[in-house]
Amino acid sequence: MEYKNLFEKGSIGKVNLKNRIVMPAMGTSLATSTGEASDEIIRYYEERAEGGCGLIITEITRIDNETGVGLPNQLCAIEAKHIPRLEKLARAVHRHGTKIFLQLHHPGRQSYSRLIEGRQIVAPSPITCKTVGEKPREMTTEEVEGLVKKFVIGAKIAQTAGIDGIELHGAHGYLIGQFLSPLTNRRTDKYGGSFNNRMRFVTEIILGIRHICGPNFPISVRIDGDEFVEGGITHEEAIKMARYLESIGIDAINVSSGTYESGITIIEPISYKEGWKKHLAQGIKDNVKIPVIACDAIKTPEFAEKLLEEGNCDFIALGRAQLADSKWAKKAKEGREKEIRPCIACLHCIEQLMNGKTVECAVNPRLGYENEYSDYRKNGEGRTIVVIGGGPAGMEAARVLAEREFKVVLFEKKNNLGGSVYLGSKPPCKERLQNLIDNMEYQMRQLGVDIRLGSSPTIEEIKALNPYSVFIAIGGKNIVPELPGIHGENVVLATNVLDKEMDVKNKKIVVVGSGMTGLETAEYLAEKGNKVKVVEMLNEIGPGVYRSVLYDITTRLEKYGVKMIPCRKLVGIDNGKVNVLNTNNNEKIAIETDYVVLSLGVTSVENNEFVKDIQNNFNNVMILGDATKPGKISNATQTGFDLAYTLE
Repeated sequence: MEYKNLFEKGSIGKVNLKNRIVMPAMGTSLATSTGEASDEIIRYYEERAEGGCGLIITEITRIDNETGVGLPNQLCAIEAKHIPRLEKLARAVHRHGTKIFLQLHHPGRQSYSRLIEGRQIVAPSPITCKTVGEKPREMTTEEVEGLVKKFVIGAKIAQTAGIDGIELHGAHGYLIGQFLSPLTNRRTDKYGGSFNNRMRFVTEIILGIRHICGPNFPISVRIDGDEFVEGGITHEEAIKMARYLESIGIDAINVSSGTYESGITIIEPISYKEGWKKHLAQGIKDNVKIPVIACDAIKTPEFAEKLLEEGNCDFIALGRAQLADSKWAKKAKEGREKEIRPCIACLHCIEQLMNGKTVECAVNPRLGYENEYSDYRKNGEGRTIVVIGGGPAGMEAARVLAEREFKVVLFEKKNNLGGSVYLGSKPPCKERLQNLIDNMEYQMRQLGVDIRLGSSPTIEEIKALNPYSVFIAIGGKNIVPELPGIHGENVVLATNVLDKEMDVKNKKIVVVGSGMTGLETAEYLAEKGNKVKVVEMLNEIGPGVYRSVLYDITTRLEKYGVKMIPCRKLVGIDNGKVNVLNTNNNEKIAIETDYVVLSLGVTSVENNEFVKDIQNNFNNVMILGDATKPGKISNATQTGFDLAYTLE
């Protein structure tokens, strides 16, 4: 398909762009501890430029060390020492015909005192963000005026470094957005109260930048098309803000949505469809003449082209899709859509950041390690590698080994590829996981991997292939505790349910275990009209599940009427009852049920007989994925990639 609109040239202010693809600001924590652009972050951005992106907007860039820390290792534009490395970043991006803006940011009340050496966080008004839980201190008028100057200094640093423009982060409930929103701005001085007063902070920043940087240095402002919180910025208010910002001379509006308090409307999980909020960009596009950048959970070139064709926006903000595949733009332009590694909206990237780590991607093990994993060594020389298991770990290993010019034979005992990802695609809202399987299979076949479905090889069959190495990626073993009644006819594993070995409706079902698999299985069963209860032995539902993902699925489960009960330890099953122990008071409770579904996790298979036989008969045996360390998709793809990449 030809994407005429997507690859049409465009401009923001005086800056000309080669296409309509924008990489929006996304945190990485790849900068140095002093806020300079590290070799890692430079290569990270350069690879997206090399991949064909038209404009890159950097991660949130700090303009104040006293109260403005958003991430531990965050780009900074505070003083002259930050200029040389920003200059190197700009040159790296420019080498590929891509332009770069620096996004200037202050978190305000959406920060933590631990990030600013124990000092109290600040905000326009002393209103606590519920998800942060720390009460901010109201900034004095003089402090606000001081921050205006720091934003202006940040812009001048960017311009001096050869950066093409800047973006002010006024969305997602950060400081500029806190001044704009009537929910978080209750000030009585010149920066609060009326609409114009709430706009004053960002206005002074914009006019200050214009005065210092001149009329030809582009300014984009990212705003919420809707904050999705009661009392916050509505869509109608956002349109009014956009028109005002245009009137004072900005060059582009970047439309996003949500704050920390609105949950999952900033970085959407897999349940949100492409285009779910396109009305936000459309409403603003209809009311301004300057370019509108839209982010809308956009994943595919077909949908991006459709938005542009419909006049929904002028530029496409393609964020996580370019984390998953840095060559998204290049592949789309060349008609290689099937090769694009799809973002699965699992939120692993943001979970890493929220846990104080550097950005990672569940489907792209190279993300953040672009320097470390540069080029594949083409030294396979046609030697045979046997991969046993066609889940994400096995498929990723097979792909990388084939890239290295090994001859790869992959065995999968089932008649379909995907392993745990295939099962994970069966619950409601998870269908898009199949896109990842399709992509991995397509890449393997393009590289000549010999895929043998419905096949479990014997030792003799493997010997006949004379393999240089054997990769074992057979997945983990379901945990089934030895308890009374555990092997009864009405007891099944969650994996069997998702594999459609059990199809029941209008029954009473107890799911034991509230990890992600247990919760998704509960939803799968509830959708079929079953009355479902989930019991969990720990104190909270969803142990180990990232909070945004947990919020998303538990909200849906509540709509189905699923009861989720923590502090209930399974002790036995008999006569249509599940016997559990209340771990708070040791009271035994019997729950009536027709079926019991076990979702108690998996354990490694490193010590099973098959694995030992392989190790006894072959050299260079690698165990990967859940077979060695049960975990999420990210663990599977990472181990598959690492072991295949480093094989000597």
